[in-house]
Amino acid sequence: MLYLYAITITALVLSVIADRQKTRQALNIAVRRFTSILPDLLIIIVIASVVLYLIPSGTITGYLGNENKYLAVILAMLLGSITMMPGFIAFPLCGLLLSQGIPHFVLGAFSTTLMMVGIVTFPLERSFLGTKTALIRNTISLVIAIIVALTIGLFYQEIKI
Repeated sequence: MLYLYAITITALVLSVIADRQKTRQALNIAVRRFTSILPDLLIIIVIASVVLYLIPSGTITGYLGNENKYLAVILAMLLGSITMMPGFIAFPLCGLLLSQGIPHFVLGAFSTTLMMVGIVTFPLERSFLGTKTALIRNTISLVIAIIVALTIGLFYQEIKI
């Protein structure tokens, strides 16, 4: 993560050296866009927090630890798709679920959809990207989640082909 900050700072310094005025304009645009998204983003975070608070971890474990592995993956993808969360929340949650016996490949599907697919965030995406682009992005993310789950399942030998 530290290297990403280093790359960003380096790119910003190079941009200032190349053209100070354009860099200032770009930063002003970025700040304005961020502040325009911030209220919607805070609402999404509040909704996600409330949903996670209302659903007991035992309930999630009961559904994701289902004997039918493929049904568990589908449920994990549905639960993960409800909202979108950053990795610093998703990974500890998955660690907790792993300690409760949820298979790795189910957690792969859950965490991937949790961070990449968003039903709750769709209206925000649609307003910035357009309906078609938001649908395409979410569909591609869902396909990636399936690929990730299958790859992890094969790696940990939790599923067989």
